[in-house]
Amino acid sequence: MCATNEEWFTRAERLFPGGVNSPARAYAAVGGTPPVFVRGEGAYVYDVEGKRYIDYLAAYGPLILGHAHPAIVSAISRAAAEGTVLGTTTTYEVEFAERLQSAIPSLERLRFTTSGTEGVMSAIRVARAFTGRTTIVKFSGCYHGHADPVLGDAGSGTATVGLSHVAGVPAETLRDVWSLPYNDPETLRTTMRKRGERVAAVLVEPVVGNFGIVPPEPEFLRTIHEEAARAGALVIYDEVITAFRFAYGAVQSLLGYTPDLTVLGKIIGGGVPIGAFGGRRDVLELLAPLGPTFQAGTFAGNPLAMRAGLALLDVLAKENPYGELERKAIRLAEGLTAAARRYRLPFTVNRFGGAFSTHFVDGPVRTYADARRADDRLFSRFFHGLRERGILIAPSKYEAWFTMVPHTWDDVEATLRAAEDVFAELARIA
Repeated sequence: MCATNEEWFTRAERLFPGGVNSPARAYAAVGGTPPVFVRGEGAYVYDVEGKRYIDYLAAYGPLILGHAHPAIVSAISRAAAEGTVLGTTTTYEVEFAERLQSAIPSLERLRFTTSGTEGVMSAIRVARAFTGRTTIVKFSGCYHGHADPVLGDAGSGTATVGLSHVAGVPAETLRDVWSLPYNDPETLRTTMRKRGERVAAVLVEPVVGNFGIVPPEPEFLRTIHEEAARAGALVIYDEVITAFRFAYGAVQSLLGYTPDLTVLGKIIGGGVPIGAFGGRRDVLELLAPLGPTFQAGTFAGNPLAMRAGLALLDVLAKENPYGELERKAIRLAEGLTAAARRYRLPFTVNRFGGAFSTHFVDGPVRTYADARRADDRLFSRFFHGLRERGILIAPSKYEAWFTMVPHTWDDVEATLRAAEDVFAELARIA
C-alpha cells in the first residue's frame, strides 16, 4: 500500500492525464506534487500522510457547511437507501424546486442538470431559441464551464494552465461569442448599439469568482440590463458560485437586478454533483416536451442531490450564517493585507461577503487584465508556504478563498499567523 503523497500521485499519473480528473486540481501553475487526500471533516481535510489542513478551497465553493455535515450525510444516506436514481419524477425534486423558487423569485420555471457546465450550455441554447439569434456576449476572464462556446478567453482553470486557445474547439463556434472586458460599461454600450441586433444573450458572473472575487461596478450591471433590453437580448446570470454563498438565495437579490435566466450549481447540491437553470416562464417553456428546444439528463434531479440540497437549505435557513462568514472573511482579508504591507509586498485583496481573493499586485483588481498582472512567482511561494503550514487554498492566483460555517476564530488566527511567516519569507526574496 502506498504511504506517501508522492507515491499515490505517481499511481494517479499512470491513470489520469496529468494525474487529475480536473486540471484545476493540478499544480501546473505553482509547481510541485499535489497532496492526495483521504477525508474531510468540518473545516479540515486530511492527506494520505495524516497531515491536517485548514480548508479554504471548499471544493472550489460548494462546501459552505464544510465537510461531512451531519444533516447532509444523513440526507444522502436516507436517499441512497431508497434508490440513487429512479429515472422518473420524484417528490424530492418537486419540493427542492419549490424551495429554490421561493428563495429566488426570478425562477418562474427551472430545470435541473448534473453540473453548472450543463446549466450554462442549456441556458444558452434556450436563449438562442427564444430570440432566434446566435451571438452570445460574455466577459473576459469569466468562466462558465467547459462547453465549447464559452471556453474562449475564459478565466479560472483555462487561465491557470495557460490556455489562451483550447484545442478541439472549432473556430466557427467561437465566432458567435464576443468576449468583452468586465467592468467596462462603455465598451459594452458601444458594442451593443452597433451590433446588438445579433445578440441572443449577455452572459455574466454578476460577481466574478473566476479571476478572483471581483464585484461589479454599479454602472456596469446597469448597462448590461439597459443595453440587452434595448437590443431585445436576454440577460443570463451565472450564479453557480454566487447563489446561496452570500445570502439565502441568489446574489441578484443583493445587487438589485433581475436576469431573464439564472444558472445554479455548486452550493445547492450540498456537495453532490448538481446544476440547474431557470428564469422566465415564456423562455423556459420552449424546452421539450412543451417546445422545440431539446435538453435532457438521465441523472438530472437525482434523489441524492435533491435530498442533500433540501437538507442544505434547511440548515442555511435556520442558521443564517452569512454575517458570521463575512466577519471571518473581513478579518482574514484585513489581516493578510496588513501583514503584506508590513513586509512591503505588492498585495491586493478583493472581497465580497464571505469570499475573497489574494493578488500579488499593486493597485485595484477590477478586470481580468488586472488579475493577470499579479506576480506568479510570489503567489506560488505563498501557496506552498501556506500548504507547508497546514493551510489549503486553490493552486491558482485566479481562484478564491471561501469561509465555511465550521471555520473557527482560532482557525482564522492560525491562518494569519501562518501567512505572517510566509510573508516574512517572501520579503527576503522579493
